[in-house]
Amino acid sequence: MKRRTRATPLIIPLSLSLASGPLLAEQGGFVEGASATLTARNYYFSRDFSDIVGSNPQSKAEEWAQGFILNFKSGYTPGTLGFGVDAIGLLGIKLDSSPDRAGSGLLPVQEDGQSADNYSRLGPTLKARISKTEIKYGELQPNLPVLTFSDIRLLPPSYQGISITSAEIDGLTLQGGHLNTSHLRNESGDGKMSAVLGHVPQRQAVSDAYNYAGGDYLFNSNRTSTSLWYGELEDIYKQGFLGLKHSEPLGDWTLSANLGYYTANEEGKALLGSIENQALFSLLSAKHGAHTFYFGYQAMYGDSPFPRVFANITPLGNEVPTYEFAYTDERSKQVRYDYDFAALGVPGLTASVRYITGNNVTTGRGFEGKDRERDLDIAYVFQSGALKGLLIRIRNVTARSNYRTDIDENRLILNYTWKIF
Repeated sequence: MKRRTRATPLIIPLSLSLASGPLLAEQGGFVEGASATLTARNYYFSRDFSDIVGSNPQSKAEEWAQGFILNFKSGYTPGTLGFGVDAIGLLGIKLDSSPDRAGSGLLPVQEDGQSADNYSRLGPTLKARISKTEIKYGELQPNLPVLTFSDIRLLPPSYQGISITSAEIDGLTLQGGHLNTSHLRNESGDGKMSAVLGHVPQRQAVSDAYNYAGGDYLFNSNRTSTSLWYGELEDIYKQGFLGLKHSEPLGDWTLSANLGYYTANEEGKALLGSIENQALFSLLSAKHGAHTFYFGYQAMYGDSPFPRVFANITPLGNEVPTYEFAYTDERSKQVRYDYDFAALGVPGLTASVRYITGNNVTTGRGFEGKDRERDLDIAYVFQSGALKGLLIRIRNVTARSNYRTDIDENRLILNYTWKIF
């Protein structure tokens, strides 16, 4: 699948976004609610494939890159119907890579196998608001149960289209949208959308649009919410979602539950053939002081893996950095423990360890598929001094399977955001 790309000088997205300031200032109403931030993200990613399964002989993906994310949001013009403009400017710069280690998802890979030295993008969004209803047209970053936002590499992805959000009824938020194209996290251009089934990209078929509609209702003193959503990747699949979240204080503890059920089938021309999947997940947690304990259970039913838009993460409870645990008939369990070291006098330092195991996978190769993953995350945010606000995150992953490639993964991420105004 070929996607449109843009060859733009390094400085164009940043300079154009910053130059929009005086223009907006002249229009009065835009300025009062305007804000702009610049995030610098330094990202090292290493993924070793200890036993290659499939036709790709590459045994390692390892790259290092520097990213900049400029977010500008205007206010609204005065009056019953207000107008505004948002914009996002993205710039990625290669620091280290080679053809035998490319493909980490941090940088675009060119036809010669080399990662691009840099890539950039400027995405504007027009918006209008009346009462508590907002319409946006242009560059969008929806975060929905049927289309989960996946800012998990150097630069965030986005979509191009139109969306509407309405909160006219207290506690009820309704949303809908029509998206024509997508901008992937490691590209400057945009193109048509494709699907992932389980963990396998289906790039042989593309869709002209993604449509969604749904709502979330928050009640019970904001401790309980229900969700009902529908999404369709035209001519590929359609998907429904029903969800429930609840949080309950119990003495010194806070107990929480996140429950969800998905159903999916082929849609329209069925360019990927028959799709039939039902997914059930539950993620329970118990928090006491600095300690948070999690337990999750997830089950796939039907003749197909869980479908999602490429290259988003899944919205499932057992979604983890490397494996998806969403293949045909898979059953998976998760245990996780988080600790906040502020309780020991080290504010800003947190750690998380997670273990997931899956089985009952229909591999189509005459044996039951099994997989497991262990994730360790350590993060620290500087609390004072010249580095105040700087986030350092370390992630180490071990993932093993008898039907797909084993993976050892390490990530080092430095993130700092300046508030421009």
